[in-house]
Amino acid sequence: MRNQIFMTRYYSSVTKPVLTPLALAIALAPAPGWAENYFNPAFLSDDPSAVADLSTFSRNAQAAGMYRVDVYLNNTFLATRDIAFQAVKTTGKSAPTDDSGLRACLTPEMLKNMGVNTGAFPLLAKAAAGSCPDLASAIPAARTRFDFAQQRLDISIPQAAMVASARGYIPPKYWDEGINALLLNYTFTGANSQDRSPGGSAENSYFLGLNSGLNLGAWRLRDYSTWNANSGDQNSDSDWQHISTYLERDVVFLQGELTAGDSYTPSALFDSLPFRGLQLASDDNMLPDSMKGFAPTIHGIARSNAQVTIRQNGYIINQRYVPPGAFTINDLYPTAASGDLTVEVKESDGSINRYNVPYSAVPILQREGRLKYAATVAEYRSESSQKEKVKFSQATLIWGLPHGFTLYGGTQLSSHYHALAIGSGANLGDWGAVSLDVTQATSTLADNNTYQGQSLRFLYAKSLAQSGTNLQLMGYRYSTSGFYTLDDTTWKRMSGYDDDSRTDSDKSRPEWADYYNLYYTRRGKVQLDINQQLGGLGSLFITGSQQSYWHTDEKDSLLQVGYSDTLAGIAWSVSYNNNKSAGDA
Repeated sequence: MRNQIFMTRYYSSVTKPVLTPLALAIALAPAPGWAENYFNPAFLSDDPSAVADLSTFSRNAQAAGMYRVDVYLNNTFLATRDIAFQAVKTTGKSAPTDDSGLRACLTPEMLKNMGVNTGAFPLLAKAAAGSCPDLASAIPAARTRFDFAQQRLDISIPQAAMVASARGYIPPKYWDEGINALLLNYTFTGANSQDRSPGGSAENSYFLGLNSGLNLGAWRLRDYSTWNANSGDQNSDSDWQHISTYLERDVVFLQGELTAGDSYTPSALFDSLPFRGLQLASDDNMLPDSMKGFAPTIHGIARSNAQVTIRQNGYIINQRYVPPGAFTINDLYPTAASGDLTVEVKESDGSINRYNVPYSAVPILQREGRLKYAATVAEYRSESSQKEKVKFSQATLIWGLPHGFTLYGGTQLSSHYHALAIGSGANLGDWGAVSLDVTQATSTLADNNTYQGQSLRFLYAKSLAQSGTNLQLMGYRYSTSGFYTLDDTTWKRMSGYDDDSRTDSDKSRPEWADYYNLYYTRRGKVQLDINQQLGGLGSLFITGSQQSYWHTDEKDSLLQVGYSDTLAGIAWSVSYNNNKSAGDA
């Protein structure tokens, strides 16, 4: 065993005497002094040049090098890794609470793998591969702490500097396409009716619905067909109808779905159309539940490790913990149609900061950063012999912007129709939510004349949480006399009866519901929906709408009123309905 020899060095401060009584008294007083243990490295070897520099250890710091440490990011364990540590030459400390004298070498690649949005910070984005930029200089409020005794590295990075990962998110590489399989679902109903009066007749009717499919890898083949049969004393008939067949698959990197065959276009901007062709469109089912629908984005700043609580209508809808610095919360589950959000930031010292985020929603609104799209190239599909199967294309785009705004637009094109639509929606907070769009269309109809027109659509929604009232008012839509839809341009004649869906015996009795006249274009439609919660007394709803037409005083109108409640565990409701179509007496 080698003897270790320590020496004690003494330090003192001496004041030069001055020939005054006071100076003499000070000079004779004991001077302050201190001492520290000092190991003389000369005792390690007779050759001083062969002795390593031990000054680092004399300051209770640690030597630079490679250490296997437990890595924690924002107090969450990531992994055990070999990390290179460098000596800090400026202050001797890598953080105020860290006396190791070391700084972890965290390369941009390592930070990116940890979920840091390195592209948003120039010092990290421009750093050379394998380099170790100073984390605190690259990201404001970021820091590291190395607990040498526990071999633990704590990395603290503001939540806003991290790549967003929504709650419930599962990486696509873990998605399961399911097994290869043949599918068949069927529905069969039948009835027998008899007239027991003298000379009465009997009638039998049957219906069979078949939903069949094939799953093969990522591809899905689906077919829907029906069979109807009716038989009586005097006649009988049966009809087999092929409703639709389509092939579809997910396009993961586009968060969309590719459909080939028979389907329908989205209805967010234009009227939904049946088609046979190709369509690529966003699929919300690829999003985690916390990213579906619309909810506002919450921004804030935490001075320390803080608890963030979000309330709506007095209920806690979300609570989480964030590190110091700016934070963003954009994965709230879809909440009520409206109702202000109260955000509470509770710091580690107990101080609380509260603020409100106004919130209302209309169907067109999208979350900040969400891009929803659809593109269709197809042939118009209709079972009516009165309509042409025109080829058309359609594209729509909806983009969620910051501060509760949404911008959207789209186009429809065919040989006889050109339309362009653009609009915007906004969450106005206490004033509710609103969307407004306009469509310009040029149409060539069955009379070979060309028409031009515009249509304005307005939608407003507001919830009064205190009274339990939910109001949705739709000014849908006001159109000029020359405005037509793509569906209107498919008619072979300007007016007539579309009675293909009725039996031969019924076609001899034309009905107004089957009548169409392209000279009577839609002028305006107003719809009002009110839902009122009555506390323990049930709920009430009122729905009303009115559709007017150009060149006629005829109108379509609808009024529905309903009340529902529970009594002794039994749910009951009562409703009133008044529906009047244009042409009704």
